[in-house]
Amino acid sequence: MAVSRRTVLAGAAAGSAALAAVSTLAVPGGSAHADSGDYLIGIGISDITGPAAECGMMGYSQFGQDTAGIHLRPRARAYLIAGGSQRIVYVVADNGMIFQSVHRGVMEELARRFGDRYTERNVLLTSTHSHATCGGSAHDYAYNLSILGFQQQVYDAEVNGIVEAIVAADADLAPGTLEIGRGELHDASVNRSRIAFDRNPEADKAHFPNAIDPTVTVLSLRKGGRRVGAITWFATHNTSMSNTNRLISGDNKGYASFAFEHDDQGVRYLDGAVDFVAAFPQTNSGDISPNLNLRPTSGPTDDEFENTRIIGDRQYRAGKAALAAASAVRGPVDALLCYIDLADIEVDGQFTPNGQPRHTAPACAGVSLIAGSIEDGPGLPGVPIPEGVRNPFVDALGGANMPVPDWLADAQAPKVIVAPLGLLPPAAWVPNVVPIQLVRIGELYLACGGAEFTVVAGLRIRRTVAAALGVPLEQVLMQGYANAYHQYVVTPEEYDAQQYEGGSTLFGRYTLPAYQQEFHRLATAFANRQTVSRGPAPRDISSVQPSFVVAPGPDATPAGLDFGAALLQPAASYARGEQAAVEFVSAHPKHNTRRNGTFLEVQRETSGGWTRVANEGEWAVKYFWSRRGTDISVARFTWDIPGDTPPGRYRFQHFADQLGADGGLHPFTGYSNDFEVR
Repeated sequence: MAVSRRTVLAGAAAGSAALAAVSTLAVPGGSAHADSGDYLIGIGISDITGPAAECGMMGYSQFGQDTAGIHLRPRARAYLIAGGSQRIVYVVADNGMIFQSVHRGVMEELARRFGDRYTERNVLLTSTHSHATCGGSAHDYAYNLSILGFQQQVYDAEVNGIVEAIVAADADLAPGTLEIGRGELHDASVNRSRIAFDRNPEADKAHFPNAIDPTVTVLSLRKGGRRVGAITWFATHNTSMSNTNRLISGDNKGYASFAFEHDDQGVRYLDGAVDFVAAFPQTNSGDISPNLNLRPTSGPTDDEFENTRIIGDRQYRAGKAALAAASAVRGPVDALLCYIDLADIEVDGQFTPNGQPRHTAPACAGVSLIAGSIEDGPGLPGVPIPEGVRNPFVDALGGANMPVPDWLADAQAPKVIVAPLGLLPPAAWVPNVVPIQLVRIGELYLACGGAEFTVVAGLRIRRTVAAALGVPLEQVLMQGYANAYHQYVVTPEEYDAQQYEGGSTLFGRYTLPAYQQEFHRLATAFANRQTVSRGPAPRDISSVQPSFVVAPGPDATPAGLDFGAALLQPAASYARGEQAAVEFVSAHPKHNTRRNGTFLEVQRETSGGWTRVANEGEWAVKYFWSRRGTDISVARFTWDIPGDTPPGRYRFQHFADQLGADGGLHPFTGYSNDFEVR
């Protein structure tokens, strides 16, 4: 949510080839026929973890909330579904947002590898919106303010991880079938903006009696008679972890994936084998919080780690329950995409509340977003950096003190503008040309937009799309956080309340009607098998991305100790259910992020030697990084010993790479003393 977490005060081919014809390729083997319900299916998964130390975190955008370890490694999960001559790729990333920079980077690499097999038309990237992951992958200045600029390591981790997952899914393609299940979940979300929600018409509010969207929709992918993948859509913010947390984590949706994958015993995070991949994407969760008591880290308990587990577990169990009554999916797969300029859309009166034509406006942040969403964790009062401290990133951009023109204030009313993001130098600080996309998977349709849509905003888009397609409402889902990011979308009625979400709806009161109009155009073309132009070209400002984060220098050790030496040894023995801990002399994690690897193994002694049983990709293991002095790193690991752990002898092994004075990286390992689990 970057700008929406008080960052803005840090410094105060239309006519292109028709997309529907792109990537119309014969499916390898040619045996899949969509009308028979048979498809070709592939799955893939990869690690997208960024630097585990001294990297600003994305989501709350609070200056000083920098990574200092790993709680649960975030991953990209890819699903490839082909039917007839069409295919679609669906990727869910355990990160904060899919920025256009990452979307562009993924598409460029896919084009290099596959030619025109995968394009922006048939590839859908979305995010679980964890606020406990690395920031800095955006080329949009507003989202890098608290990160102090673009971070190449984070960008590379996200782009490469997503591409790796897609490549794996492509290689995994084989005949399979799809099933869809539906259910409801009522104890994993709460509306955090009832004042705004209650301004909506009764017909809208009646659709959500408890002001939440309880809908659980699950797509099951099967090959060879067994389930190999599941996608569970449910609307709740991925913010069980607080803005004081500094451990990288997939948060509650990351835990839901972990629980499902380990329950089905499909994914082997330790050895890379993948037999089952479970993703838990968002829908219209803009005003929906997992903090059930409407306070940060409160509800159902007052422990953020336990809340992450419980809310994640409830989503996982609701998904499995919905699958128990799943039915076969029939119909083709297809997709259509175009770009729209949200800063300059004439909106027809049929989509506005009073029937009068209206217009969107250049992006502006409202005063109300400064306080943030108090239910999910406000930051420092007023600004994201301490008083009197200047943000060098903002200074490099030329400051953020541009006065607001009267015409823009009028266009954004009743918002009180704190920063005209669309007019700031050297280029607009947020994107205004963004994609909208329709994806069909049998009878399921995804209306995809790069924002956080409130439940009623999502409902109105779903109604618009369903009417244009001539299908029941339940067959259309609002897929938020897709392919780009530009903050929130609320209804005009909600906008007037200027709560946090309304202040974060950047393009004015008629942003949602503009989306409805453009989705109606796209869905009508889709239904009539017509083509659409690509629309305005999205910007590319990758060449002007300053960064003020200094890379760590060579590592050092305490006097008399080597890299990998144990500073704290585990106890001689532990009972199951207790926590074992160890500390090692380590190195800065930025020197080697060990993506798709590990900083730690918990190992058990067997007749064949030492066998790994867990690492920091597992729920029970946590990695804490700290600095001593200026150049000494300490790695602390804890292992909450599961109740089903076999008795025996165990040990910890630590892996890292230290940067030497010669500028070279030197790998090392460290071992703890053995200990008994009884």
